[in-house]
Amino acid sequence: MANKNVLLLDGDGTQTLPIARSLFRKGYRVHATFRTKLNYGYFSRYISKRHLISSADLQIYCDALADLLREIRFEAVIPLSDVSAELLCRYESQLKPYTHYVMPDYVAFDAGYDKHKLMILCQKKGYPHPKTVFVDREGIDAVALENLEFPLLIKPNYTCGGRGMTLVKNREELLQKYPSVHATYGDCHLQRFIPAGGAQVEVQLYVDEQGQLLYSSVIRKFRWYPENGGSSCCNISDDNPYIVGVCHRILKDLQWCGFADFDTIEDPRTGELLIMELNPRVPACVKSAVVSGLDWGEILLNEYLNRPRKQYSYRRGCYLRHLGFELLWFFHSRNRFKTNPGWFRFFGKDIYYQDGGWDDPLPFVGGMIGNGLKLFSPTLRKSKSGLRY
Repeated sequence: MANKNVLLLDGDGTQTLPIARSLFRKGYRVHATFRTKLNYGYFSRYISKRHLISSADLQIYCDALADLLREIRFEAVIPLSDVSAELLCRYESQLKPYTHYVMPDYVAFDAGYDKHKLMILCQKKGYPHPKTVFVDREGIDAVALENLEFPLLIKPNYTCGGRGMTLVKNREELLQKYPSVHATYGDCHLQRFIPAGGAQVEVQLYVDEQGQLLYSSVIRKFRWYPENGGSSCCNISDDNPYIVGVCHRILKDLQWCGFADFDTIEDPRTGELLIMELNPRVPACVKSAVVSGLDWGEILLNEYLNRPRKQYSYRRGCYLRHLGFELLWFFHSRNRFKTNPGWFRFFGKDIYYQDGGWDDPLPFVGGMIGNGLKLFSPTLRKSKSGLRY
């Protein structure tokens, strides 16, 4: 097995670290593609070979990837970004002959990844979700503005990490800000604003071609940076059969096949978890599930290669902290001394770090340098600033 290769696509993020570690320790040579050299994944000691592929054009990306797949035989390809997941769906006929992976067909992919379409499904089927106003091709001028309940979020149909989400408090703000958001991020919809105070819960599932749920994990987030809708910096492994069941039913309705990751948010006024979006790839905080006993790297590889399924023992209560974002959160938050779980607890048998570890310390350095350089880019700085007001 030592000479077998696995390719991780778009390995720049922290999700690369537990996936690469798992596969490396099982005897695989782990290759990864990167968009830049200064990121978390590039410096991992568990990456055997690095390939730079960067293009916003999916066809150009596909051609470069196909060349790589013809040059090196990979047992499987695992997408770690929305872009690479879409790539594998859209160009399956060009890429599947050279390797193995499992993704839904493009129709199902688009129906889940498009937040507008996902909310339509939730509304039709009665799944819990924030009240949503759909904006068709005629634009905001065709919406019955007098019937809207403010505050509202303008949400782009296709984005990740909260990019482009903009809060508007009245009709005038909506008419003023919508054209700019639409021009930058494309088609949008309007959604009822869920106030702060509830948890964010992330759900990972793997379903087979018959829609059977094979594996699932739940991650509850406590802190994120920026606080107004940024990335998770402290979370814990959890268990919630109800929300797993809701997400599973959505995937069956979509006729989804393979891995999916759902973002949900708790409405503090009701305690209900609401479906927000579906991500078609492994999330950045997946290490929380991995250290809790669910080896998603091994699961994906075994499913892609049609190998016998293994049983895993999943436990609740493992904390995952993103040290870089935790430091930023501490410097900027007014709640630094009254947060729960406490910010000053750095060590313990159930505390792990998302952006590196004692056995793999360099990703923390590479990620911090890369994030620091992004501060010099006004566009990237704006996209990472969380919810816009």
